[in-house]
Amino acid sequence: MDLRINSTALPATGTQLARRATAPQGGAGEVGGGFSAAFKDALKSVSSAQERAAGLQREVQLENPDVSLEETMLAMQKAQIGFQATLHVRNRMVQAYTDIMNMQV
Repeated sequence: MDLRINSTALPATGTQLARRATAPQGGAGEVGGGFSAAFKDALKSVSSAQERAAGLQREVQLENPDVSLEETMLAMQKAQIGFQATLHVRNRMVQAYTDIMNMQV
């Protein structure tokens, strides 16, 4: 799962930030997509990792000889780490939103 955020070389001024915030957002065909597209892709990745881990776990319980316990445990750990990372990002976003809403105007 790749959660890197691309940034510009120079810090943005207040005017540039305001233009970005009020600029119309592109649709699904936009290249890059910004933070929302990256977050959506990360959520899909975490969901697929959880589904794969659940499937492997089910196969181990059914004693499928083609699925190893090590592979299953590794898939479960990857899914757990991805979920925890996503949860941390969500908590930071909620905290940032709360901080912004509590600012004096």
